[in-house]
Amino acid sequence: MQTTIRKWGNSKAVRLPRAIIEKAGLDENDQVELLVEDGNIIIVPCKKHIKLRERAAGYSGNYKPGEWDTGRPTGKEIW
Repeated sequence: MQTTIRKWGNSKAVRLPRAIIEKAGLDENDQVELLVEDGNIIIVPCKKHIKLRERAAGYSGNYKPGEWDTGRPTGKEIW
């Protein structure tokens, strides 16, 4: 799919077609990061912040903490 770079105020802009936005899982007002690699412009979605209330709603109560072995000391660790 091709598009054209246009003037928008003092900047330049590219319109992203709805099909591209939907395929990328983006929506209006989502934040993205712009990168340039080897002369290519890459648009990367920023991670969406999940609120504590949303995290708690997804908690099933199945987590059981435990201990784990980190191995024998390899340097000057104190026993």
